[in-house]
Amino acid sequence: MNDEKVNSAISTVQTSVSDHHFVLARNGCNMCAPLGASIAYRGIQGCIPLIHGSQGCATYIRRYTISHFREPVDIASSNFTEATAIFGGKQNLSTALGNVTRQYKPEAVGITSTCLSETIGDDIPMILHEYTAARDASEPAAQEASYPQIFYASTPSYKGTHINGFHTAVHSVVTKIVPAVRCTKRGSSVNVISGFVSPEDLREIHTIMKEYNVNYTLIPDYSKSLDGPSWEEYEKLPDGGTKISDIRTMGQAAGTVYLGKAVLNEQNAGLWLNDVCGIPLHQILLPVGIENTDAFFAALNEITGKTTPAEQAEIRGRLIDAYIDGHKYCFGKRAVVYGDEDFVLSVCAFLRETGIVPVIAATGAHKKVVTESGTGEKLETISEDADFETMLEKVRSLEPDIVIGSSKGYYLSRRLNIPLVRCGFPVHDRIGGQRILTLGYRGTLTLFDLVCNALMQYKQEKAGKGWSYV
Repeated sequence: MNDEKVNSAISTVQTSVSDHHFVLARNGCNMCAPLGASIAYRGIQGCIPLIHGSQGCATYIRRYTISHFREPVDIASSNFTEATAIFGGKQNLSTALGNVTRQYKPEAVGITSTCLSETIGDDIPMILHEYTAARDASEPAAQEASYPQIFYASTPSYKGTHINGFHTAVHSVVTKIVPAVRCTKRGSSVNVISGFVSPEDLREIHTIMKEYNVNYTLIPDYSKSLDGPSWEEYEKLPDGGTKISDIRTMGQAAGTVYLGKAVLNEQNAGLWLNDVCGIPLHQILLPVGIENTDAFFAALNEITGKTTPAEQAEIRGRLIDAYIDGHKYCFGKRAVVYGDEDFVLSVCAFLRETGIVPVIAATGAHKKVVTESGTGEKLETISEDADFETMLEKVRSLEPDIVIGSSKGYYLSRRLNIPLVRCGFPVHDRIGGQRILTLGYRGTLTLFDLVCNALMQYKQEKAGKGWSYV
């Protein structure tokens, strides 16, 4: 998708997924902002997320992340009580920071606020300033090097979804670590700032960057910390994540590739690197589908001065061949797509390449978005605060053939009696959600196989007699 199409796709319009409006979301298709921030912080080496709010918020986040990643995930909490909600959480946050530092010995602590702490008006930056000042005054200066970095992301869920929290957390890390100095001589390294994708997607980015044979920094990188090998002994902070020392050099890179266009300017770490450090920014949609993946490699080629690796060109050829093989199963089929904005926009672009028509798409984003085909035909609607109840009411008359998104849509596919292709977050009713690959030519090929096979299996199961050839 070119910039004109993308800007059109993410522009605000007065279109709703339903003619009805409800005060409350019913079975919403998005998660809370602190959840996204916590996952981003787990992509920084030695970083422990700390939720400034109630214990229930941390429990909710642990429940979702553990069921998706199938890994133990520690999320600390400042443990608000009724008294804290009235008198403020300064003492709770200070105590939590001390406990986390002592028990985990982290390299960094990523603090993310909640609706409660934001609503009562806790001035978290001031609390952190007073905490570090008191700590530095009471501790010997020789121990300063052992202090963890402290990041802070303002993430009330009434101002955004898990995606806003994710990008805000990445922005908080980059702006805290990278020197705010205009780069006078750029190096050859490449910054890759990832959107909310799977650990397998992050591993695919690593593979691609290694094929270019250049130095690079991928942030956040939870490819190991949220999908690692089995341990003989429990590890409070699993190995993996972007090194703070590597983040510090991002202000001297040859360029930045930002995977995602739905991020707000104030949450955009790539834009900050461009504005403050002068690092060229290439911001693209998630590389799902041939066109979006071509754009990803075009950005890398421009930054590195190299050509697309031969291995990737070969996979691209196999992907085109697969499109041809599967065209008869896909052409004219109708799809329901849901998830965060970048996921939905990228998957819809991929579906159009295969001949599948996205008849409705939804996110929980706080804006209304419409995407259009090249002829201006409205193919799907992305609606503000969309939930599955609203989607079900709208989609019944559209006669879709397939649903694509997270496990939260199982309810929808079951009611419609059509197949669900699970991808995105969360996938908690199947094993391997953290290993679902969708990015790049290889990921697109994997996703295309999943879609084709789901349609073929549905056709077999609905046939009067079973067919061994479909």
